[in-house]
Amino acid sequence: MGNDTLNPPDLGNVNTCTGKMEIPTPREREALAAMKSIKERVRQIKKRLGVLDALKSGSHTEEIVSLEGELVRLKQTWDSWEAKRAAAAKERMILLGHETEE
Repeated sequence: MGNDTLNPPDLGNVNTCTGKMEIPTPREREALAAMKSIKERVRQIKKRLGVLDALKSGSHTEEIVSLEGELVRLKQTWDSWEAKRAAAAKERMILLGHETEE
């Protein structure tokens, strides 16, 4: 009668499995949120660079260099968060028994 596995509570976008592990895990969600934020900023920068390129004016060189530098920094930050996300996903898979520690 009180079997909650047949009628699990509404969990929104978070799935659970045996042991109440959240999928994606909090660490994965943190990394994914950071990566989403980075992606949005990259889109803004690329849009601005497109506008500046269309102007064909040498007066915006300093802004272009600054924006390109920010893109490089965001790529490094992206790579860092991607590594954290991959580590969190591997940890989850190990905890679930789908992978072994190497």
